[in-house]
Amino acid sequence: MAVYPDPQALAELGEMIAARHPNEVLKSRVAFGDLTLTVHAQSIVALVQALRDDPACRFSTLVDITAVDYPDRPARFDVVWHFLSMYSNQRIRLKAAVREDELVPSITGLMPCANWFEREVFDMFGILFSGHPDLRRILSDYGFRGHPLRKDFPTSGYLEVRWDDAEKRVVYEPVNLVQEYRQFDFLSPWEGAKYVLPGDEKAPATTGVTAEGKK
Repeated sequence: MAVYPDPQALAELGEMIAARHPNEVLKSRVAFGDLTLTVHAQSIVALVQALRDDPACRFSTLVDITAVDYPDRPARFDVVWHFLSMYSNQRIRLKAAVREDELVPSITGLMPCANWFEREVFDMFGILFSGHPDLRRILSDYGFRGHPLRKDFPTSGYLEVRWDDAEKRVVYEPVNLVQEYRQFDFLSPWEGAKYVLPGDEKAPATTGVTAEGKK
């Protein structure tokens, strides 16, 4: 049977961390069974080390690093770190708002597994981590343009990749959609759309046609 952390205990833990690190922690909040601390991005290394080494915390496991894009904000991104304490079965989320041109300190010196997580955030969002030993793309191709999880990234991308058998190499070309996007609704597929799809107006009427093809 799963045992979930006590929300009151999480709230007290957040207050304790905020009191011990007033220069690093801006806000403490418990929501949906998780403790979230809003922090200064430039203080992330010192705070992570404290959370790992403090006997009252012992958040020794880095679960994930991700980001959220808010294009209309001056500090466009929220960088989010998730940690787990295997000793107390408690989780904590650190969240820091950063500008598009701001460097976020890498925590790979404290958590070696952050290497790939930070590369993924760089690849998908374009957020740079200072002090990272090998900040390269990890999910997209070497010649990929842009960052796919930014909300202003086009759904079709900028370039498409294919193998050119004549040139015997991979070539990059501007995206060429083979057909226009159609309007889709998500009603019952048996009822069909109420509008006529492009090209369907040329098809013969099928009203009243049976499975045998007879009216």
